[in-house]
Amino acid sequence: MSKISNVLLMLQYLENGRKYSIKELSEKLEVSERMIRSYKEELEKVGIYIDTIMGPYGGYVLNQSIRIPSRKFTLDDYKFLKNLTVKEEDKEKLEIIADKVHGIYFNSKKENIELEEDTKKSYNILNRAIKEHKKVKINYYSYTHGIQERIIRPYDMFLYNTGWGCAAFCEHRNDLRHFELKRINNIELLEEKF
Repeated sequence: MSKISNVLLMLQYLENGRKYSIKELSEKLEVSERMIRSYKEELEKVGIYIDTIMGPYGGYVLNQSIRIPSRKFTLDDYKFLKNLTVKEEDKEKLEIIADKVHGIYFNSKKENIELEEDTKKSYNILNRAIKEHKKVKINYYSYTHGIQERIIRPYDMFLYNTGWGCAAFCEHRNDLRHFELKRINNIELLEEKF
């Protein structure tokens, strides 16, 4: 991989807030520990600061929110998968994988559900809810369950696959979830705070 690819991949690992030792990162990226230190220095030159924890159980931790561009499948990748020549017994499996890729990245599900393309309203309401610590009621489209009403407590916005997403606590699932803004069909800011 190129140096830029390795730096972005290192950021993706550190993005989850977990501490990684230099040795762990060098093994994951298949580079020397010296290169990991070099990547850290390069990131700090552009204003992305990675904290160093000293000692035998030390390592690197990213304590700031970074918007890392996600690597996505393209339509050409999908066409390549569809046209790939494989053994007869693997054709069905490849077809399923290609359909999953197409469904996730290009929204070509067979259900005739209109997905909202303009996410500006959702983005603005969710940002306001994050700042004011207010709950939000949404109608959310799930590929498996269709449209469901959810009450969420939004915490952060991020770039997700092909657009914006929101990290939020979902009261229906009683767990933290990621919601793609383009799959929100209706949104309402509630007065209830969290």
